[in-house]
Amino acid sequence: MKTSKIYFSLLAVVAAFVITSCGSPVTMTSWKNPADNSTISKVVVMPLFDKLEYMKPFEQSMDAYFNAQGLKALGSLDILNPNVKYPVSDIKKKCDSLGADAILVFVYKGTDKSESYVPPTTITTGGFGGSWGGGYWGGGHWGGGGFYGGAGFDESSTVTTGGYWTTTSVVNLKASLYTKSSKDAIWTSDITVTDPNYVDQSATTIAQDIYADWLKYNLLKYPPTKK
Repeated sequence: MKTSKIYFSLLAVVAAFVITSCGSPVTMTSWKNPADNSTISKVVVMPLFDKLEYMKPFEQSMDAYFNAQGLKALGSLDILNPNVKYPVSDIKKKCDSLGADAILVFVYKGTDKSESYVPPTTITTGGFGGSWGGGYWGGGHWGGGGFYGGAGFDESSTVTTGGYWTTTSVVNLKASLYTKSSKDAIWTSDITVTDPNYVDQSATTIAQDIYADWLKYNLLKYPPTKK
């Protein structure tokens, strides 16, 4: 019985953790220039981060998602040397030569941190209950009072969690989309990522949200065909 009590107690703790961990860590607020009707078919992803170890997986994950949706994409590290400071005109020429009609620029805007206290929480767990005791598990069908003696797993236990401080980190990014025919950004977005663990996973989620937003604003020259 002790083993079953521990097992069901652990299940309760795991279930509580899963419920509180399902929220999306990415939020996005966007703006589209209503006077510009440009559409894009191939975009260069350019994260202006300080560290290359962040830039590379970010670009690769975003490119992979965009390409999988039918929007051609490539990363800036595939066409530019990160150790060279290029004039904007040279970057545009390079993108033009590759057939890209847009550049998606990301700028890091800092990280906000906050602390919060999680109060203790007590969870009471129970077994299957007595209703199983007199049936197949505790009656004559299996003989001699059943494999589990008719107890029916009706014991309960308590698990106490919480009573600790947590730190939340929110990474702030600014995304801007520029096209060949526009001097200013035709689309911008303020993006927050809460407690990011992996750059590539966060980048994929950001790419999903951006792509959906571009569909909403009719920014894609070749939107996916509805089946």
